[in-house]
Amino acid sequence: MFPASYQRYVDLVPESDIVAALDEQGRKTASLLRSIDDEKASFRYAPDKWSVKGVVGHFTDAERIFTYRALAIARGEKKSLPGYDENAYATAADFDRRSMRNLVDDYEAVRRSTVAFFKSLSEEAWSRSGVANDAAVDVRGLAYITIGHERHHLRVLRDRYGV
Repeated sequence: MFPASYQRYVDLVPESDIVAALDEQGRKTASLLRSIDDEKASFRYAPDKWSVKGVVGHFTDAERIFTYRALAIARGEKKSLPGYDENAYATAADFDRRSMRNLVDDYEAVRRSTVAFFKSLSEEAWSRSGVANDAAVDVRGLAYITIGHERHHLRVLRDRYGV
């Protein structure tokens, strides 16, 4: 279960073994990102768009948020979890001041933690649901959103940034 606004991300995830998919995606994404030098990582395809570093920082931040939501819901949280403003987060993070290596190290650490968390869940926990950003969502849906959101941004990096 997930909000309709995330359907475009979930549609990018045909895999049924979501933990294996997260693990494989993490390895492939890290390898791709490590091939990008700092000059290329500073590229923006338009003045008002994020740089490559900004995109990587954004999908890493989003994964942290999606996984926190999954953790809270898996543990039985009944309170509505807040949304966030991705552009405000990106501005506050100032990803462009960081090296690409640092951003990739951060991404890998987050993904390892995400995979370990989802591996730890019982079948019952996967089905628990809650409210995040004023919409109903379950733990399984958040795992699919995590993969699909990154796939979406990797396509943007390929199509608009030439990565």
